Amino acid sequence: MKKYTNIHKLSDNKFLNLFHLDALTDSGRPFDYFFVSRRKADNIKLLTGDSAAEGVVIYPVLREDPEKIVLIRQYRYPLGDHLYELPAGLIDEGETPDAAAVREMKEETGLSFEVYAGGDGAYRRPFFMGAGFTDESCNAVFGYASGTVSRDALEDTESIQVLTADKREVRRILREEKVSIRAAYLLMNFLHADREAPFAFLQ
Repeated sequence: MKKYTNIHKLSDNKFLNLFHLDALTDSGRPFDYFFVSRRKADNIKLLTGDSAAEGVVIYPVLREDPEKIVLIRQYRYPLGDHLYELPAGLIDEGETPDAAAVREMKEETGLSFEVYAGGDGAYRRPFFMGAGFTDESCNAVFGYASGTVSRDALEDTESIQVLTADKREVRRILREEKVSIRAAYLLMNFLHADREAPFAFLQ
């Protein structure tokens, strides 16, 4: 059932735009609904029905010590505060999620990233972010990080601190700090991961 009568694009931004729906309740009563999308107006998911990801979130355990995971602490303007997150970023046109993860990992942290391809592919399909206000979806990409941390590729609009955390520190972060929800749920898996099989939870 189509639950709107019209779509209005209310902004013109390169990265994210606001849309207004002339929406309908289940009983047919009209009301105003607003959401944001990274897509062009003729390609929003309301029209296409697809779930292809706009971005990736990266789950990077250290190659040299799988009991540690790479995190970032990033200033988020809507919060006016820093948030603990996993490295993440947008998928460029024509890019696969795995390639985007390798590129974003290098840009945000300076570290190399080797994608883990095993396990059940269902855990790597796109999942939606906050469907109450956006049509954006995201792929999780799992793998090993190695190398030396560097800020050389960071944009000046990005305020990011890179850190590695063991399970004790991850528990502290989950108890005490502001954390993004997608990082929080993935870190819960990290807390129960085995050093010898750090991706066994993907089976």
